[in-house]
Amino acid sequence: MNIHAEVIVRVPSVLALDQGTTSSKALVVTPSGRVLGTGSCPVGIGSPRPGWVEQDATELAHSVEVAARRALDEAGTVDILGVAISNQRESVVAWDARTRDVVGPMISWQDQRGDAACRALATPTTEALVRERSGLELGSMFSASKIAWFAQHADAGADLRVGTVDTWLLDRLTGGATYATEAGNASRTLLLNVAGLNWDADLCGLFGVDPAILPAVRPSTGPWGTTRNFAGLPDATPILAVLGDSHAALFGHWALEPGAAVGKATYGTGSSIMLPVDDPGARLDGIATTLAWQAPAPLWALEGNILYAGAGMDWLARTLGVRPGADFSALAAEASGSRSAVFVPALNGLGAPWWEAGAVGTLTGLDAASTRAEIARAGLESVAHQVCDVVEAMDPDATQRQLHAGGGATASAALMQIQADLLGRSLLVSSHADISAIGAAALAFDAAGSRLVPDATLAPRVVHPSDAFSADDRRATRGRWRDALTRAGVPAHPEPLATTTQER
Repeated sequence: MNIHAEVIVRVPSVLALDQGTTSSKALVVTPSGRVLGTGSCPVGIGSPRPGWVEQDATELAHSVEVAARRALDEAGTVDILGVAISNQRESVVAWDARTRDVVGPMISWQDQRGDAACRALATPTTEALVRERSGLELGSMFSASKIAWFAQHADAGADLRVGTVDTWLLDRLTGGATYATEAGNASRTLLLNVAGLNWDADLCGLFGVDPAILPAVRPSTGPWGTTRNFAGLPDATPILAVLGDSHAALFGHWALEPGAAVGKATYGTGSSIMLPVDDPGARLDGIATTLAWQAPAPLWALEGNILYAGAGMDWLARTLGVRPGADFSALAAEASGSRSAVFVPALNGLGAPWWEAGAVGTLTGLDAASTRAEIARAGLESVAHQVCDVVEAMDPDATQRQLHAGGGATASAALMQIQADLLGRSLLVSSHADISAIGAAALAFDAAGSRLVPDATLAPRVVHPSDAFSADDRRATRGRWRDALTRAGVPAHPEPLATTTQER
């Protein structure tokens, strides 16, 4: 009698943790890019007073562990090579090193309490210094004014630790053994010298931050230490890679399509558009120069940040009484062919390339025949227009004929077609909605001496500009957007924004 034993093949995988503004996700990822298990957990967000946006750092850390356990449970029996982290950027957590208890709520990247401090510092000399050293605009979205706020308000007896979300998660995952930040995350603080990749004494002095309280800056592949009492993983599971979410998305696009080193747009709560550059001294008005990653060689990128992308559509969906996401996109698809409604989602000012904190949300171009569908369509267009503004500022000569697209809102076919039409460029839309987690996992495989080699089914879908949308259509639509920006409080641009549409 023959007895056939069942052979269980365990694929070495990476547990990728993706901590975002409204939820934490976890994926168990194989070297072919396949996802064996997923988990998610929502994260609350509140605004205790106008301009203040906060989250509970303890809840946030717990949500990451819940998501990780769910992903591991769904994956079943797997061999975890290590952990990768992708995280929301610029938000700041403070805690006491002795007790490991948080010191107040986490201050979100959306928070504006540092506006007054930044305005007080804004002289031509200081703005030039900040731009030259950090690559960023002087503004409260970045971490420096938040770090300074904690330093000013912390209990004098506290042994203060303060850092961005990567630093906080590393502390939680390692049982307090690691106090460090990833260089790309650090480049979003206004305190890092983006060329030297070290804390800049002059920038720290400008914001009144003692460099001694800041975490060590390390490359994207660490060393980061190992896990302790986390999500049922064996203790001493290595943490292999850490990236800011936008940086991880760029790495993920490249990993899934090797050789296609073009820029990307990530469509999330906000939106980040990145275009890689070799020169840390590259500067464009309204556009940040940031470190994409250091693994181990550094790669820099031009980046434009949009404050209200998905968040703007969600606000409009609630206002119209429709569920955000697919239902909102379906309503927008009902819009008639002739539309003039324009929505500017300046619900907390405007980000790149305008950086106009005083801009206000506007809805223009309405008449008695306007419908809910046309207003919803204007919501989709508002995201695409903002991405166009950034891409045109980054690449006015249209040298990049394609743009990677990723993030949850890419599920809207209508939005992706609008984006391709308004840009006049093809989109390479990721087959993975969770492209940031995939990017972090890909870097973790590299760090482990392996490699993520995607199978053919994970190739991006290509969205071309429609032949039915002419260059004249684009000029007219973009012109209405520029008029609406002026009404929203953005100073009139002296010249039309650069066109990226080939005449056809």
